[in-house]
Amino acid sequence: MNRLKCMRYSFLLMLLWPAFSRAQEHALVNTVNSKFAALSSVDMGAVHWTGGFWGERMNVCKTAMIPHLWRTYMDPQVSHAFKNFQIAAGLDTGSHAGPPFHDGDFYKLLEGVASLYALTKDPQLNAMMDSVIPVIARSQRADGYIHTPVMIAERHSKGGVKEFEDRLNFETYNMGHLMTAACVHYRATGKTSLLNVAIKAADYLDRFYKKASPELARNAICPSHYMGLIELYRTTKDPKYLQLARNLVNMRGYVDGGTDDNQDRVPFRRQNKAMGHAVRANYLYAGVADLYAETGDDSLLTCLNNIWKDVVYRKMYITGACGALYDGVSPYGVSYNPVEIQKTHQAYGRDYQLPNMTAHNETCANIGNMLWNWRMLQVTGNARYMDIVELALYNSVLSGISLDGDRFCYTNPLSVSDKYPYTLRWSGGRVKYISLSNCCPPNVVRTIAETAEYAYGISDKGLWVHLYGSNELNTHLKDGSALQLTQTTNYPWDGNIRLTVKAAGPQPFTVFLRIPGWCHKATVTVNGKSTAARVTPGQYAAVHRTWKAGDIITLQLPMPVTLMESNPLVEETRNQVAVKRGPIVYCLEGTDLPKGASLFDIVMTDKATLKPVPMQIDHSQVMALTGTVGLRADTGWQNTLYREAAVNDTKPVKVTFIPYYAWGNRGHTDMTVWVPKYFQYFGSQIQSQ
Repeated sequence: MNRLKCMRYSFLLMLLWPAFSRAQEHALVNTVNSKFAALSSVDMGAVHWTGGFWGERMNVCKTAMIPHLWRTYMDPQVSHAFKNFQIAAGLDTGSHAGPPFHDGDFYKLLEGVASLYALTKDPQLNAMMDSVIPVIARSQRADGYIHTPVMIAERHSKGGVKEFEDRLNFETYNMGHLMTAACVHYRATGKTSLLNVAIKAADYLDRFYKKASPELARNAICPSHYMGLIELYRTTKDPKYLQLARNLVNMRGYVDGGTDDNQDRVPFRRQNKAMGHAVRANYLYAGVADLYAETGDDSLLTCLNNIWKDVVYRKMYITGACGALYDGVSPYGVSYNPVEIQKTHQAYGRDYQLPNMTAHNETCANIGNMLWNWRMLQVTGNARYMDIVELALYNSVLSGISLDGDRFCYTNPLSVSDKYPYTLRWSGGRVKYISLSNCCPPNVVRTIAETAEYAYGISDKGLWVHLYGSNELNTHLKDGSALQLTQTTNYPWDGNIRLTVKAAGPQPFTVFLRIPGWCHKATVTVNGKSTAARVTPGQYAAVHRTWKAGDIITLQLPMPVTLMESNPLVEETRNQVAVKRGPIVYCLEGTDLPKGASLFDIVMTDKATLKPVPMQIDHSQVMALTGTVGLRADTGWQNTLYREAAVNDTKPVKVTFIPYYAWGNRGHTDMTVWVPKYFQYFGSQIQSQ
C-alpha cells in the first residue's frame, strides 16, 4: 500500500514538474503559494555567482568543501554515516557507530550536493547522489520508519530497542533533515527517488503521533522536522503534513517533564524569551515561522517577535552568534529549589550574559539564526531580518569553516588564549573531523552551497535585492514576465554595487534595494540620475519604473571603519570596542603583533586610525584593516589577581585587524574581537588630581 501511494505521488509530481518550473516552485524555501508570506524566493539555479567574494567561496565549495565531506562520510574509517545506512539496508554487517544524529549529518550533505547541482548541473554530482539514495531507500522500514541506530539494533535482534523510547535519540531531527534534503533534491533534479523516502517517513510520523502516548509524543529534540514537514507540504500539497506540523507545535509544553533546555516546559504561545539549547531553539523558531507563513496564526507571530527582540537586543553576539553557554541553569524555572533547577547546555543564558573566551556559539546555532531570520523576512518583508541573516552569514557562519574548505569549528568564541586556565570541551580551533559531533560541517557546507538562494526575492510588486555580490539573475516576476540582470560589485570589501538590466517585461515594477542598518549615507541612481526612492538605513529603497535592457542601477553603500561598543550591562565587554566595517566584524590575532607583544595588552586609543588594505590569507582575498593602536607595558601577572592601575603606560604599535571569519587559518595563535578603550585624556586628568 505504501509503495502504491509513493508511486502515485511520484506520477503526480512528474506530471506537475513543468508547471512547477514555470511557477517558481523550486525555491530553497518555497513560499510562492504561502498565503501569509510577503515574499517568495527565486528558483534554485536562477542566480549564479560570477566572481567577487561569493564567487570565490562557491569555487572553494565546489573544489574542496563538498569533495572533502563526501570522502569523509564515505570512509568508514573516519565516519560511519553512510556505512550505517548500508548496514541497516542489509548490504553490510556490523554495528551502528557515531552519534545518533549521524543520519541527519548525511542528509545535510546530500542537500548541499543537490544545491550545488542546481547551480552547476555537474553530472558527477548527480551520479554521487544516485549512488547513495537507493541504499537509503533500501534501509527504510516498510512502515516508513528510518533511523539507523534503531534499525541496526533491530537487525541484531537486540531486545528492548524500540523507536522513540529515548527522547535524546534524534529520530525526528534526522527525519526532518531527510524531508528538507528530499525537497531540495527534487527541485534540483526533478527526481522523486529521495522524495519518496521522505513521504514514507512523514506518513509514518503522521500515524505515530495519532496513536502515541503524550510522553512519546514529546520526542522533538532539535525540531528540524517542523521545517521539513512544511517544506514537504509545499512540495506535495498534501495538507496532512501541514496539520501534523501544527499539531506538533500545539502539543509542546502540555506534558509534565518538559525542559527549558528543549523549549517545552511551557507551551510555545506562552514563551517570550529565548531559552535553552540554542540550536534546538533556533530550529524551533524557524519552523514556527514556516507554520505562520501557511496559517497566519497571529499568536505564533507575536511570540516570534518577542523572542526575536530578546535575542537581538539582549542575547546575540556582535557576530550574529547564538548560545553563549557551554553549560548553565535556566533563568526561567519556576523555583530556586536546587532539586527543581534545570540544567541547560550549549544554551542561551541570561540577558546580557555574553562571555568571550567561553562563548559556545555552535556553528549550527548560528545557521539556525539565519534560517529563522530568513523565514521572518519572507513573512514580513522587513529588512531588519535580512540584516541579521547577513551579519550571521559573514561572521559566525563563515567562521565555522576554514578558508581552504576542509577544516571546521564547532564553537565560535570571540577570544582565544593559551593562558586561559581551563580546558574547554571543544578546542576552539579548526579540525578536519569533529569526532563527537560532526553536525556543523555539513550544515555550514550546505549553507554556503545555497548562498545564491538568499540573493533575491519576488513579490507582487517586483524584485527584492537582499544579498549583494557579483552574479547573474535569470527569473520571472509574479506576472510571468522574464527578468534578467547582472550585478557587479566587490561587496563586502566596498559598497559600490551596479545592477544592469538585460531583459525585462513591458509593465512597470519596483526594484527593492536593501539598505543595511549599518549604512547611513547610501545613494541610489538609475542611469546616472537621482531617484525619488527614500533611502533609509535598515529598510528597502523602492525604485519604481518601466525597466528596459541597458538600464543601470548604481547603489553606493559607504562603509567606514566603525568602533562598536556593547550595552554596559554586558559585563565582559564594558569599556571595550570591537571593529566593524560594513557587515564584517574584525578581530586581532597574535600572528600580526610584534614579537613578544601580548594580544591582551593592546588598547584602542583615542588617536587610533585604521585603514582598509587588501590582503591574502590562505589564497583567499580579504580586506584587512591596518593602523596604529596602543600597547601597554607588560609588567606580568604571575601570582597577581589585582594591582595598582598604571596610567599613560602605552606606546604606539602597528597592528592588522583581519575579518573574524578568517581567524585560525594561519596556525595556532591567540585571538580577540574586543579591545579595551584607553583614552589618554582621561588618564591624564585622573593623574593630575
